[in-house]
Formats: sequence, structure tokens, C-alpha cells
Amino acid sequence: MQTRRTATLILEDGTEFRGFSFGYDKAVAGEVVFNTAMTGYPESLTDPSYAGQLMVLTYPLVGNYGVPPFQIEENGLPTYMESEKIHAEAIIVSDYSEDYSHWNAVESLGDWLKRERIPGLTGIDTRALTKKIREHGVMMGRILINDETEMTCGNIRGLSLQPDTLYRPFEMPDYGSINFVDRVSCKEIIYYNPDGTNTLDPQLKNVVLLDCGVKSNILRCLLKRNVNVIRVPWDYDFNQLDFDGLFLSNGPGDPDTCDTAVQHIRKALSGNRPICGICMGNQLLAKAGGATIYKLKYGHRSHNQPVRMVGTEKCFITSQNHGYAVDDKTLGADWEPLFVNMNDGTNEGIRHKTKPFFSSQFHPEACSGPTDTEFIFDEFTKLL
Repeated sequence: MQTRRTATLILEDGTEFRGFSFGYDKAVAGEVVFNTAMTGYPESLTDPSYAGQLMVLTYPLVGNYGVPPFQIEENGLPTYMESEKIHAEAIIVSDYSEDYSHWNAVESLGDWLKRERIPGLTGIDTRALTKKIREHGVMMGRILINDETEMTCGNIRGLSLQPDTLYRPFEMPDYGSINFVDRVSCKEIIYYNPDGTNTLDPQLKNVVLLDCGVKSNILRCLLKRNVNVIRVPWDYDFNQLDFDGLFLSNGPGDPDTCDTAVQHIRKALSGNRPICGICMGNQLLAKAGGATIYKLKYGHRSHNQPVRMVGTEKCFITSQNHGYAVDDKTLGADWEPLFVNMNDGTNEGIRHKTKPFFSSQFHPEACSGPTDTEFIFDEFTKLL
């Protein structure tokens, strides 16, 4: 048994949850959200959509299958992760397993967190924490690593303070005001083709992927369907490129901070080239079409969200990770809902009534998670 330092999670309303550090020892702040999936912490931690967030896992035992190797393919995509690094600010669990067993594991979750300088908290009553978030809604929080000698700064005890920060007021960042998409998007154009290299095959269709924080499995799913992918930064005007279809990726934060992308998408709507979006891509497509977005009370982050295709009795179990939603009532006359959430009735996708534009709020590429809706990639590539 390792000796661990005590740590405290402090919510913006002053509520404290005390536990132990099993990751990297440093103070961090972010939006506290919960995920009810039973597996998939390597994928979730490396999902750029978790940028700026303290991720609470409701499944009690975490870490028992370790972490796979961090391998990069010839085209630059990681083999087992969703991006090149951990994007969540921290992970909070009830019971961390130091011992792990899995055929593909090379290190423990704790060792990985330390290597990437990401805090991890265990011994937290995640049921009580989740219940509080469900009742109050998501809120900002901060993790403080406690010193052996307890110190006081206002009503916050346990903060390791440097002399120049003694008695500095405790402040929470404003999550909604930060453009996290700009932080996680690629900074230059990247090319992919199905043969695993970074050159375009002139015999294949070209798909522009607007990178708002794309998960690697979206790229894998597109490449598996034999198309070239041109990955561009979130604020790049892709309309100047030669392409056959546009794909809008997932991403973190408030979509209202991405107005530049919305303007470029709106320009593309005047044409007829197929457009498909996932998660934030659904919201940006809706905004480009004139709809408005609102923040959910505590979001959808799980592997078991039931979604029905509008106008049918088809229902799918989906993987989701989002804190904002499209307001169906604000959709223009040319648009209609495509999917609806069967738990709370919120929008899960839209489509244009006459043009080849559609999107999903859930993740059809889900990794880990159910793959019931991967057909969405097939529908998109058929339109090219």
C-alpha cells in the first residue's frame, strides 16, 4: 500500500469532499462533471471534450485494468487513446485499484496520471457528489493537495501556499467564458488517407474534418470507409478547399465561443456538399442554421443514453459526453430534429429537409461504448 497525501475537492458553494491523491500532486480547478460509464477511463481522459473539467466516475472501482501502451501510428494517430494526451483536468473516483490486470496494460492509472501531471482523487463519496451535482447542476470546483501542516486561507484549509500567494482570495475560473476549442484544436492542416500515411489519394473522395477537439476514433471510422481526411483548425475557412464533404467534430466548452466556425459552416450551407456533425458538431450546425444552444443542468456523460430516431420506433443505446444542447423550438423551417433523447426529451440530432446535412449529439464512433449507431458514418460517406 502506497502512502498518499490527503486532498480536498472544494465546490464553488463551499462544499468539501476529502480524500487521497493517487495521481500528480498539484492544485487544479475546473467544471465538476460526472460520467456513469463502467469502463473507458483511458478513452475518456484523452477525450478533448473533457478539457477544463474535473471528471467524476460514478462506477466505484477504477484502475483495475490499468492503462494500454501509448503508441502512435504512422499517420500520427494514437493506437489506443483518443488523442495525444490527457485533457481532463483531474479524475475523481471512489475506490482506486493500485493492482491491475489486463493483457494490454503496461502501467497503472496512477503512474500514467503522474507521468502526465494530472491529479487523481480516491476515497471520495462519489455517490454523494453525483447526487449534489444532479440536484444543483454542474458547478466549478478546485482540488487542493493538503500539506502535512494544515494551513488556512479564508475558509480553505490544506492549500499548499507559496509566500507570494498567502491569503490571496480563492477564485474559480468561468468555464463558459473560455474558448477550450481553440486550446485543443490542431494548429495546422493535417492530411490522412486509408493506407496509414499523410498524403491524399487522388482516387478517393476528400472529407474536410473541422477539428474542434476531434476524438481519434472519428478519424479511424472515416478512414475505414475509404476516404481521404483533411483535418483543419476550428477557425480555418475550409470553403476555400477542394472537398466532397464536411465533417464537424466534437469538442469542449460552450459552442457560443466558436462563432468563427459557425460563420464558415453557414457559408457551406449555401451549397449542396454533404455535411455531418457529432456532438459539438451538432450544435455548431444548428447554430449555423439559426438555432440557439442552451446549457444542460448536468449534461449527458455515459454509455447508456437511449435515443430514438424521430418518426420511427427505432431506438439506440448511445455513448454521450456533452453539457450543452440544441433548442428544438428555435430550428428554422428548413430543419427538423433527427434524434431525441428518451430520458429527458432533449435534442440528439438534426437534419435539413432538402439538403444532405445531418448530425448527431451522441457519439456513433463510441470508444469505449456501444457501437449501435456507427451506421451514421456509412450514411455520410454514401452521400459523397
